[in-house]
Amino acid sequence: MPQFPVTAPPPGRTDPSILRNFCIIAHIDHGKSTLADRMLQLTGVVEGRAMRAQYLDRMDIERERGITIKSQAVRLPWTATSGDSTGTTFVLNMIDTPGHVDFTYEVSRSLEACEGAVLLVDSAQGIEAQTLANLYLALEADLHIIPVLNKIDLPSAQPEKYAAEIAHIIGCDADDVLRVSAKTGEGVEALLNRIVAEVPAPKGDPDAAPRALIFDSIYDTYRGVVTYVRVIDGRLSHRDRIKMMSTGAVHEMLEVGVIAPEPTKATEIAVGEVGYLITGVKEVRQSRVGDTVTSAVRGATEALGGYRHPNPMVYAGLYPMDGDDYPTLRDALDKLQLNDAALTYEPETSGALGFGFRCGFLGLLHMEIVRERLEREFNLDLISTAPNVVYRVVMEDGSEVTVTNPSEYPGGKIAEVYEPVVRATILSPSDFIGVIMDLCQTRRGSLQGMEYLSADRVELRYVVPLAEIVFDFFDALKSRTKGYASLDYEPIGEQASDLVKVDVLLHGDPVDAFSAIVHRDTAYSYGVGLAQKLKDLIPRQQFEVPIQAAIGARVIARETIRAIRKDVLAKCYGGDITRKRKLLEKQKEGKKRMKMVGRVEVPQEAFIAALNTSEPAEKSRR
Repeated sequence: MPQFPVTAPPPGRTDPSILRNFCIIAHIDHGKSTLADRMLQLTGVVEGRAMRAQYLDRMDIERERGITIKSQAVRLPWTATSGDSTGTTFVLNMIDTPGHVDFTYEVSRSLEACEGAVLLVDSAQGIEAQTLANLYLALEADLHIIPVLNKIDLPSAQPEKYAAEIAHIIGCDADDVLRVSAKTGEGVEALLNRIVAEVPAPKGDPDAAPRALIFDSIYDTYRGVVTYVRVIDGRLSHRDRIKMMSTGAVHEMLEVGVIAPEPTKATEIAVGEVGYLITGVKEVRQSRVGDTVTSAVRGATEALGGYRHPNPMVYAGLYPMDGDDYPTLRDALDKLQLNDAALTYEPETSGALGFGFRCGFLGLLHMEIVRERLEREFNLDLISTAPNVVYRVVMEDGSEVTVTNPSEYPGGKIAEVYEPVVRATILSPSDFIGVIMDLCQTRRGSLQGMEYLSADRVELRYVVPLAEIVFDFFDALKSRTKGYASLDYEPIGEQASDLVKVDVLLHGDPVDAFSAIVHRDTAYSYGVGLAQKLKDLIPRQQFEVPIQAAIGARVIARETIRAIRKDVLAKCYGGDITRKRKLLEKQKEGKKRMKMVGRVEVPQEAFIAALNTSEPAEKSRR
């Protein structure tokens, strides 16, 4: 592959007219990271011997699963080889973004730091649900869209068909859609020329008070908080005293630089540039994503428009296996929240599991990734409880209760229970319309509209309760459509539903950890299933143990764990039958007394097996 090693102008002294800030957006597995690899090679910023696949994916989890979790920014020099700008050296700031629906917040933050977006579509699969979602995000941010078809080297590629689909949605001509192969490098040079020709240069006042938007930050064990910024006005220089406008905190900049693709020191970064700041701050809450950085002396008075904070879609409890690890888990969540701004958490206690945290996530894969990162990066052993969503309960006296955990569900007379609902967009071959409609109806979905994108591809829009989506809806959708359907969803509010709390009683005592809030129609099957599962998990006791699932005072399912029975007749080798009866009656009385005073011992393993949600996260991939 040809390489064009070019030395980019040093940061801080770059004319904004030769800057181009863009990101790559696409559905998962459509080749964003591979395209970024080819751009790194073609611009010469990474030597051939240092190159590896998924170069910008820094985390082990990303490389193992083949998905991007964190957006990565990189500075590339490029000398145009066609058009009016031939021979001019440009500076490209590229951001590689995640494609999974659970990481849409990462994408929205990246878009704020750009003027253009490369919309990547797999020429063998066509437009998917997340492709549309990311496209709408880019249009809302008023970015220039460059449509690109990837994987044209595949035997199953249909570039003409899918170029017409993209042109229909964006409103461009099918010939304007670029054809590239990120694997072989075909068409990547033309794409870079198109970027420098079409993406607008950043606008800003170089002489105004400095203002920079924080779009990401990470925690480095040795250097503290590393903050990634996009400079909007003015310039930020080494050793300047800077101020965070939302918190008012003032720091001295120990280092400023750019990512090219490794961190590279600079004397300053100016209008339009994307770079990083290090202040030596160890307090993770000092650097908020969406905050505005300005100068401590004669700084800006008006902050930039920050990001809206994401609302968690799914809640689950995270508890350390060893209670002594609780402070370690608290510190780990603090540091991880800086790296993942969508994560929220608060302390909670459970009678069964001890001290832990109630964590809010954007989806099931987000939850899996957070748990795995905590276990790997901080060497923790964790139990995660079953995920659930947030409910709003209105009592008959007019008071309201917000329920994030079934144990918080109020007793007494309830007027209405409201649950969150989402607008689900499903893209699929038209052959599977029937099975998709059947699945959505069984999950309490209501059809809002259906549109044919082409002769054999259809888009269905449903309103579905979030609780029905978060757990196994995507698995069922993939299995029923032979893997061809794709799903995207966004919250649209809440609706009143007939929901009940199912309690699990062991020997008459309710166990909060096993409680769940479910729709009345599915309460019976849930209760029967959990009771059977617990019967297999809880060891037999010296006395009979009933396992009951109940709604309020009404028992809807029951299983019984039989008692361990000692053979008291073993020493009787004959004699009168009354002697045997006497021994059996004595044993029966003892069992009865033990049943009155005994408590059921539920081993930790039973809680882990009943509550754990450690199915492979690939099941949740979009």
